[in-house]
Amino acid sequence: MSLQFYFILLTLFLFALLSYLYIRKNTSYDLQKSHTQEVMELPNYSQIDSSLALCTIKIEDLKFRARIYNLQGKGEAIILLHGWPQSSIAWQPFFEAAKNLDYKIIAYDQRGYSPGARPINIKDYTTAKLVADVFGIADELNIERFHLVGHDWGAAIGWAAVMSNSKRILSWTALSIPHSLAFFEALRTDKEQQKKSRYIKFFNLPWLPEFFLALGKVAILRLLMFKWMPKSHTEEYLSILSEPGAMSATLNWYRAMKLKHEFAYQADIKVPVLFIWGNRDPAISRAAILKQDQYIHGTYKNIELDTGHWLLERRTKFVIHEILEHIKNV
Repeated sequence: MSLQFYFILLTLFLFALLSYLYIRKNTSYDLQKSHTQEVMELPNYSQIDSSLALCTIKIEDLKFRARIYNLQGKGEAIILLHGWPQSSIAWQPFFEAAKNLDYKIIAYDQRGYSPGARPINIKDYTTAKLVADVFGIADELNIERFHLVGHDWGAAIGWAAVMSNSKRILSWTALSIPHSLAFFEALRTDKEQQKKSRYIKFFNLPWLPEFFLALGKVAILRLLMFKWMPKSHTEEYLSILSEPGAMSATLNWYRAMKLKHEFAYQADIKVPVLFIWGNRDPAISRAAILKQDQYIHGTYKNIELDTGHWLLERRTKFVIHEILEHIKNV
């Protein structure tokens, strides 16, 4: 073999070694799993007497960390679904705004974000399983019908939940992400949506997204996303994502998109729908929004805001007011 070959081999080895040393020094991995330890100390929801509390909710072999309010109340229930890379704390302003109302409110850290609900296999993060978690939480809390609200991935799962079992949904509010079939149609036909969805292909790669996102103590998330969010919220997100396996679990939502799986649904939506989106959202095109009209056949309010993706953080009071008005008027 030539000297040039050995030189290239040595260069690659040195690059790999330096990369390893850099990552070891600059990534955010919490090997002590401090967030998991904190969650293990939380009581089960059945042991909660206070009106607003952190607790755990167990369904089958999964234990979800959750924020709950007024479970003993007589009002209707609201289930809130967060997106990536957040947790149930994203809904804290909603809890504060609704604290004098009689609604039962549940926001849980979804599969992969809750330490006790973090399967290893990609197949455990299919839409069908994530939807089953929504109704599993409701069943465990003896809630038959409820209002559903979701943002980002939470909206994607919410659309699927409404399509799969609309009889149990009193109203549906989607933030940022349009009807699933409208989105995938735009992904096939709209060049703008294809461009905006390039990150999905990257997230589908093995290990490389974790490598990239962990660099500099998740510097890319701090730069592009967390700068819009309250410090207390970002501290919680970092405490979750910094645990070994957590980042992979949250990215497995994207990787599971390409898996073939059985999922029965009715595409037409007849429950009351509120949709709020930002026209400067870097992930969603206008074409995807317009295409969803064909699937909604009930009461429908579409609100376009001159902002980006993080609606709860950028337009907090307005968005929460619209959600509560939508729920109240059903």
